[in-house]
Amino acid sequence: MPDESEQTLRTAWQKGSTQANANYVRRRITIDPITRLEGHGKIDIFLDEGGQVERAYFQVPELRGFEKFVQGRPAEEMPQITSRICGVCPTAHHMAATKALDHLYQVDPPPAAKKIRELIYTTFIIEDHSLHFYFLGGPDFVVGPEAPAAERNVLGVIGKVGVETGKKVIAMRRRLRELIALAGGKAAHPVFGLPGGVAKHFTPEMQKQFQEVAAEAVEFAQFTLQLFEDVVLKNTDYVQLILSDIYTHRTYYMGLVDDDNRVNFYDGWIRVVTPEGKEWKKFRAEQYLENIAEHVEPWSYVKFCYLKPVGWKGFTEGVESGIYSVAPLARLNVSQGMATPLAQEAYEKFFSTLGGKPVHHTLANHWARVVELLYAAERMKELAADPLLTDLNTRVLPTEKPREGIGVVEAPRGTLIHHYQTDENGLIEKANLIVATQNNAARIAMSVEKAAKGLIRGTDIPEGVLNKVEMAFRAYDPCHGCATHSLPGSMPLLIRVRDQGGNTLVTLRRDFDGSVHRE
Repeated sequence: MPDESEQTLRTAWQKGSTQANANYVRRRITIDPITRLEGHGKIDIFLDEGGQVERAYFQVPELRGFEKFVQGRPAEEMPQITSRICGVCPTAHHMAATKALDHLYQVDPPPAAKKIRELIYTTFIIEDHSLHFYFLGGPDFVVGPEAPAAERNVLGVIGKVGVETGKKVIAMRRRLRELIALAGGKAAHPVFGLPGGVAKHFTPEMQKQFQEVAAEAVEFAQFTLQLFEDVVLKNTDYVQLILSDIYTHRTYYMGLVDDDNRVNFYDGWIRVVTPEGKEWKKFRAEQYLENIAEHVEPWSYVKFCYLKPVGWKGFTEGVESGIYSVAPLARLNVSQGMATPLAQEAYEKFFSTLGGKPVHHTLANHWARVVELLYAAERMKELAADPLLTDLNTRVLPTEKPREGIGVVEAPRGTLIHHYQTDENGLIEKANLIVATQNNAARIAMSVEKAAKGLIRGTDIPEGVLNKVEMAFRAYDPCHGCATHSLPGSMPLLIRVRDQGGNTLVTLRRDFDGSVHRE
């Protein structure tokens, strides 16, 4: 809940007092909109009389009500409907929904179908990780966290690393998206997933195309990893920023692993480790409700996930807190290695450089993401070379009546769970989506507040400092279009009706509690 000082300021501001409004503005800093993320959000920072940060709120003011309006729809439509939640990570929702349908209809896809699914999905992971490194998160390091805002973008990155590198990035992402469209029907909203298999089998010609691009992807991932080492790890200021306490939280971590506890994006066990790195629990997706619960705050449309057996203890860290994290850093922390050789070497260097497991530095997500980029490229190469890929047996038709289905994948941003309950005709009665950013929501809120408290002194704040506050959430690569499904109350709204001369005729105000006032 907002603290007393914030509520007092808000109340005074709503009453329209000129003096109170001036005081409110003086003691409040708003970053709106926040930038280089999927979805929308804002940060409200409240200062005390001495210019120190009292509280900082990471607020998500948008709402996507997918869980509500899918009710009554046929379950087989879910892979297409839920892929529309986000245009950046549609393949993740498509895949989680498809796997939920497998469970719903109690059907096990044939081996070729599983390989096709994983190949397309791994191709998507490479494309998405590349997007974040070069377009969203990378500018903070390649261009610089305090560089002019107009330069902190992909054009600024190209200006630093050269036009040829820019061409390589754009060409790589284009080729990956063309492959997703080739095998999945569409690049933005794929249509290949069906309960029990896939809609299209692989031809030898398609396999050859995937093999060619996969080889290029491995080289591209190695190039990107070297670029990160040259630009970031060889810069003392950047390394100190990564290791600083401002961007450090000791929480639990969650991610998918295979039977050998190695990172896996498509399938496996959900593994959770403690802040000390010890295994807390390993469970199947079907057991998620026993281990994950959701907390609601009135100032955001995002629900805050926590470990149910540990309990919600507020926005605190440590073993006693139920807050956990997902995403690339979490996946590396929960795993005991990578399943491909080059990525394993990068994995070992990552932990040896940062002092061993687990790593708690939020900005280390960027490095972990590039390690995963290399793993995904190697895995893509392995799958593309598999002779079983062109087997014509790509689907087992469902015969059982649907009841309940749960599917899980590792989205680029972390663990993603889809859960559907239907009637006997397969019409959705209830849907629940636990998305990556929702899993991270509590830690993101903590990260933003800790960064604000560690960086801001007084009301005269350089823009570069505010960008460093944004870097606290940007490392998670959050997607708030996916994450928002809470209805804690009414979003505050202020409407002023003016005449042609600009004079205010009437003011309507809706408060947090839903009450409407006319002034």
